[in-house]
Formats: sequence, structure tokens, C-alpha cells
Amino acid sequence: MSKNQSEYLIKRNNNEYEVVIGLEVHAQVLSESKLFSSSSTKFGAEPNTQVSLVDAAFPGMLPVINEFCIKQAVKTGIGLKAKINKKSIFDRKNYFYADLPQGYQISQYKNPIVGEGSVVLDLPSGEKKIGIERLHLEQDAGKSIHDIDPQNTLVDLNRSGVALMEIVSKPDLRSLEEVNAYVKKLRSIMRYLGTCDGNMQEGSLRADVNVSVRKKGQKELGTRCEIKNVNSIKFMQMAIEYEANRQVDVIEEGGSIDQETRLFDTKKNQTRSMRSKEDAHDYRYFPDPDLLPLEISDKFIDELKKNIPELPDEKKKRFIEKFKLSAYEANILVSDNETSKYFEEVIKESDVKISTNWITGELFALLNEKNLEISESPISAKNLSKLINLIKDGTISGKIAKSVFEIMADGNKDPKKIIEEKGLKQQSDPKELEKLIDKVINDNQDKVKEYKSGKEKLFGFFVGQTMKISGGKANPKLVNEILKKKLT
Repeated sequence: MSKNQSEYLIKRNNNEYEVVIGLEVHAQVLSESKLFSSSSTKFGAEPNTQVSLVDAAFPGMLPVINEFCIKQAVKTGIGLKAKINKKSIFDRKNYFYADLPQGYQISQYKNPIVGEGSVVLDLPSGEKKIGIERLHLEQDAGKSIHDIDPQNTLVDLNRSGVALMEIVSKPDLRSLEEVNAYVKKLRSIMRYLGTCDGNMQEGSLRADVNVSVRKKGQKELGTRCEIKNVNSIKFMQMAIEYEANRQVDVIEEGGSIDQETRLFDTKKNQTRSMRSKEDAHDYRYFPDPDLLPLEISDKFIDELKKNIPELPDEKKKRFIEKFKLSAYEANILVSDNETSKYFEEVIKESDVKISTNWITGELFALLNEKNLEISESPISAKNLSKLINLIKDGTISGKIAKSVFEIMADGNKDPKKIIEEKGLKQQSDPKELEKLIDKVINDNQDKVKEYKSGKEKLFGFFVGQTMKISGGKANPKLVNEILKKKLT
């Protein structure tokens, strides 16, 4: 089985199958109120406390389009380098769920607000462009809760009517790594734009995953199965792996794949059939009679374009050209908007190379350990910049800096104050260092003879002994220079 960046191949007997993947990402629009009502979208409220008469589908209640949600969708389309459709239509998609009080969902079908676009993935094997089929707006359903009452299913309508952007990719994804990179890139773009917070734990970003297989070299796509509502990248990858192998097994046994909707059971790590896949006519789409066609002008689009921030791809290019970063370093630093801001704040007055190493090394390790976003970092950009400058000017060694960093992490303390309080300033006085080195040489005459007879690897021993008796405070660069003179 091959699962590298460019392909995911499954081998059975003498056959080799290629896995083809498409994603329908449901991104919750970052807005204070819902798509067609003024109800709050705040996460974590008591059940059924953020529900208007429109959300609850009381008779005679009419939807009113939230202009801010329209702007957020158009901004996202611009960020995806997609075609913005100046005329789009809201349709009724008819189906029954207990948590869908209207008996239909207001969505978009043949005339979405955003057309074709693309996302560029940065993979170890190089860049790959993934096509975007469309982005359409729709309202979310409520939430059915099955694990509180043993006899009944409960319904919370707080989420009912919340604005979603459904971003449909073309079937261009070919591996688990590409799925990972695609979702992260999409999330990054929307967070830069401020159109979706991308918080999967709160359900702000989830996806329906379309999986099909075909024999390697075959041009026609296989029959796809859709796995509904997967809410983490890890689960997406697990679901794809199970489903692709299931389909191959069915084909190898002489069966055929039925187009259907499936669910992923995270406990059993397997997909199971939910229902046969409906065609569009089964939903009885028709234009919503309560909503006029949505028409937006060139002026409306141009005004939004003026306020589009520098996005990850453009920022990556600038970081490489201006700061001489490698593509790998730039990718890491631009993957999150807050990270790129933190980096640029640090390097205002600090060395770029040392800053990059400390942010992607020690700082990221600290944040991972404490499970924090960089916006919650216990060490401010200003104080990290100070620490880096103290390393650069020789006040402290890199080893001492790590000790200072640990203390800073307990409360964002000023590194200069820590060094003064703990007496950690690096010894850089050549005369004082000579005294330490003379002592090391005098105490280890046997090692000196061995070194002079050709055992040059012993040089590290003398450096280590000098650092030891200095309590780690000796300037390593000066120690090396003085030792070389003394030992020759």
C-alpha cells in the first residue's frame, strides 16, 4: 500500500487501485447573527436560548438575508481566487429531520454565490493545485441529542439557521496527506480573511468526504460514496482509509459499489451505510418564494477586494524574498495568521534566522506542551525579541537562554530581569576566561599531552570542562578561541 503525497494506492492480488477523494467542507460563517434572522450565533449557550420565530419555523415568519454573511461569502470566494457570481438564487432543499423545523433547508443549488476557484497545496513533493467547484451559502440545521434521555431524542435549535459556506472541491485529492494539507490550507485562508474561525471542536468546520476507487490507469471515475459530517482531519483520514479498502474488497469479490451516504463510526473505525444516495430531484429543489434572487454589483465586490488582507501564498512569497527564509520555514510561519504576526513582531528588532529557529523550535514546543494557540502564548513577541538580542550580543549563551526561556514561560517575565536576578550573565571577559582555562589545562596535563600528540577530539573535553567550572556562563565562542591558542 502506498500513501505518499502524490498517490494512495491499494494493492489486491495482481490489481492496483487509485483512491480518488473530494471534500465538501462546511464552514460556519463568522458572524454575530444567523443567515436569515437576528438570533445570536454565540457558541455554548443554554439549549434553545438563541432561537427566533424564523429559526423555529413559526407560520408566517419570513427570512431576511443577513448582508454581512453575504460579504463573508464573497470575501472567501475572493480568497479562493474564484469567480463571484453577481446573481445567485436561494433554493429550498426539502427533506425531513427532527432538528429541521421547516421541513426544508434554505440552500443554493444551480446558482451559487461563488463559482470555480482553486487552492494551492504546499507538499514535500512540490506544489499541487486543487480545484474548487463552488461555494454556496446555506443555513445549518439544529442538533439532535441522543445521549441525555434514555427514552427520547432531544432537540437544540440554537444552531438552526446559522450561516454555512459549503466549499465543494473537485475530485482532485489523491492521498491522506493531501486531504490534511487541503483542509489546513482552506482553514488558514478563511482565518486570514476572518470569515470562519475554523474551530473543529465547536463544529465550525466539518466535511462530507466523497471517496471512490478505480484501477490505476483508468480514466473514468469509480462510483463514489459520501461519508457525512466528519469533524476532524484525523477522522477524515481514518474514514477514507477504511472506505477505500472496503470498496476495493467489494470489487475484488466481484461486486459493485452502490452510490450511497455513509457514516463514520469513530469507536469502531469503520463506515456504515446510512441511506442510498439521493439525486438532486429527490430533494425537490425550487427557488425559495420568500427570497428574491440575490444580486450584487461590481462596486460591492471591488469594495471587498480593497480590504482583502495579504493571504498565505502572497505572505509566503514575501517572507522568502524579504527575509531569505526557506520555503519550508515560510510555510510553517504563514500557516496561521497569528503566527505570522508574532514572527514579524519579533524580527522588528531581532535577528531573523535566530528568531525563526526559536519560534519554530522552543516556542512551538512550549505551545504544543501547554495546548495553547500562539495568541495565548505566555511569552510575548516583545520579550522573545529581547531574549534573542541577548543571545546575539553575547550576554548569554544559547544554553543559558533555554533556562531563561523556561522561567519566562511561567509568567512572561522580562529576560533581562531574570538574568540579573539569577546571575546568569555570560562571562565574556577574556582575562577571567583565561584563568578558568589555565586551571583546566593545569588539572589535565595528561589530556594535554594526548591532544598534542594528535588526539584532536579531546578539544571538546577542554571546552566542556571550562563550561562546567564556569557554571555554564562562559562565552563558548571566546572559550574556543582562547583554548586553541593555549593548546597550540
